[in-house]
Amino acid sequence: MRIHLSSVFVDDQDKALRFYTDVLGFVKKTEVPLGKDRWLTVVSPDDPDGTELLLEPDGHPAVKPYKTALVKDGIPATAFAVDDVQAEFDRLRGLGVLFTQEPVEMGPVTTAVLDDTCGNLIQIVQHDK
Repeated sequence: MRIHLSSVFVDDQDKALRFYTDVLGFVKKTEVPLGKDRWLTVVSPDDPDGTELLLEPDGHPAVKPYKTALVKDGIPATAFAVDDVQAEFDRLRGLGVLFTQEPVEMGPVTTAVLDDTCGNLIQIVQHDK
């Protein structure tokens, strides 16, 4: 068994697609119209057949309070692995990305937390060797 799909709830799929592709560097994998929304996934360009991230509309009534509570408490919705947190932090900050946590070493990992502009905090993680 392996993870095939994960999702992050977004307030605007077009804005999310731009952020997750143009800024974070993922590539669009799937786009299927579903009424006013879409089944819209992105993947790592390094693993196009790997785990997909669904940019899922946050229209369900339970989602906005959930997202608001996570952000208020500083809890990331998900985490993405990177080879070098400091380099990625510098690159993304140079693109205007807002970070709520600058790079911090925490035992065997270094992490930073960014705002995805779609209502979520996202953690980037480097596993130290």
